[in-house]
Amino acid sequence: MERIISRIKARQIFDSRGVPTIETEVLLTNGIKACAAVPSGASTGKFEAYELRDGDDNNYFGKGVLQAVRNVNDIISHELSGKDVTKQLKIDDLMIALDGSENKSNLGANAILSVSLACARAAANSFNIPLYKYLGGINATYLPCPMMNILNGGAHADNKLTFQEFMIVPLGAKTFFEAMKFGVEIFHSLKLLLKSKGLNTSVGDEGGFAPDLASDVQAIELLMKAIEDTSLTTDKVSIAIDAAASEFYSDGQYFFEYENKALDTRQMVSHWENIVNNYPVVSIEDALDEEDYSGWKTLTEVLGDKCQLVGDDLFTTNPQRLKKGIEEGWANSILIKPNQIGTLSETIDTVNIAQDAGYTTVMSHRSGETEDTFIADLAVALNCGQIKTGSLSRSERMCKYNRLLKIEEELCTEAEYKNPFSL
Repeated sequence: MERIISRIKARQIFDSRGVPTIETEVLLTNGIKACAAVPSGASTGKFEAYELRDGDDNNYFGKGVLQAVRNVNDIISHELSGKDVTKQLKIDDLMIALDGSENKSNLGANAILSVSLACARAAANSFNIPLYKYLGGINATYLPCPMMNILNGGAHADNKLTFQEFMIVPLGAKTFFEAMKFGVEIFHSLKLLLKSKGLNTSVGDEGGFAPDLASDVQAIELLMKAIEDTSLTTDKVSIAIDAAASEFYSDGQYFFEYENKALDTRQMVSHWENIVNNYPVVSIEDALDEEDYSGWKTLTEVLGDKCQLVGDDLFTTNPQRLKKGIEEGWANSILIKPNQIGTLSETIDTVNIAQDAGYTTVMSHRSGETEDTFIADLAVALNCGQIKTGSLSRSERMCKYNRLLKIEEELCTEAEYKNPFSL
């Protein structure tokens, strides 16, 4: 059966924050079609591929993506028409060459990624198999451990917390179904706890609570109390932090504004060492600035055997930056965001490089999400082991969790769920 691209059509839609983003539909000559939508981040690394925005302040405050849409409809569609949709690497390479820039700034990484993902989904549909099976084959059986962002600070909240995300990690669950049970009960337990203290229980962009707390340590202790109130223990559910350190780093100092203190790199490493030694924190993301390379090396030497150290802004899902980090000894884990690099093929390449080097891999959403569940299938397909897709509220977050529940049900006895920190 032919699996030839007949037409590609993009449109502007809106993400979970009401910000424009792009969705693309790929139609094959056999009538099969598929869509994919691209998310967008609030906290972005300087080394990410270029997200093309219109920059017209009179429309959507400059955030429109109509030029990216035109690039798909007028340029990419013409080049890919007639191509075999199953040739993912050739499709992605063609778009990269067509763009011609180092960071996909001509066509826009958002435009390119929307086509890349839609082609993969159309190919899976043409074989009438789930996306995770199409991308991962018989090895796609490993359900990721969710890192659930239930308490927010930093760029994700209007409160005094410096760190951006405080997450619970149900690493002691036996199945993904049970992991969700743990997470949902702790989320509601935390809500009751915050209410009892007269704290705000409204939720932010990623569905987590954003109470006005005095310190990051207080946030950790609240999570521990919520876990305890659910009759669970920290060997069943541990804690992870996304510091997003580049957001509070300047001139060689890490500024904790509301605590009125500034730490140099050496002091910041000691600060993390103190947190890991005193609290059940198993993972820290972006613990240092994206260009504090000597600091990352020191941090990894100090904590690499005790804690997962995840590079997000440090690596930006870029295979070349990851290779450099592996050589230099930066971190021991990488966050995977397809829109940071701009094609599915490059995303898969990055995951393979990381796993071959013994780095853990964490599939991730963005703060501006859509109802597209692609990353849920991709996490299973690539045996990522962990996934971040937000808190336990807001449908653009829950749809990824619900997709993973369905995948676990489909896999039945083949489904695996393991503690990613004991592999």
